[in-house]
Amino acid sequence: MLAAWQATAESNRVTFPSLEKLVHYTTVRRGNVTEHIMTTPEAIEAVKKGQPIPTGTHFVLVDYREGEVFRYFVMQKGDGWGGDYDERRRTGDWQFQWFKPDRTINMSENTARCQSCHQSQAASEYLYTGYRIPRFNGTPIE
Repeated sequence: MLAAWQATAESNRVTFPSLEKLVHYTTVRRGNVTEHIMTTPEAIEAVKKGQPIPTGTHFVLVDYREGEVFRYFVMQKGDGWGGDYDERRRTGDWQFQWFKPDRTINMSENTARCQSCHQSQAASEYLYTGYRIPRFNGTPIE
């Protein structure tokens, strides 16, 4: 059954990854919010080579406020995962989920809003910071 646009939180297939296996490639600052964005070494290599990001890849945005983890935003790519949603809502095979600082799913966040916003980035595999990856040389780009 296809999920329609929703105004409330929902569960999906996204899992919380092992952060120790991810690479912090960029930092975004917005007022009092600092966002560290990370992904797998394989995803970084694929982007640098102009290849598709591998299935199973996680991108994680760690949202810090006042020096503490406020929440995590995770997008994960899965084979055929786009089919879980109505065509108007799809972001390729990416799904999105918010997690609390203790890494449990935050059901008070609306993932449909995330998909809606990331749809504008279809040309860059639905990533807002993907353009920074080719410049990444081991030091997070700001």
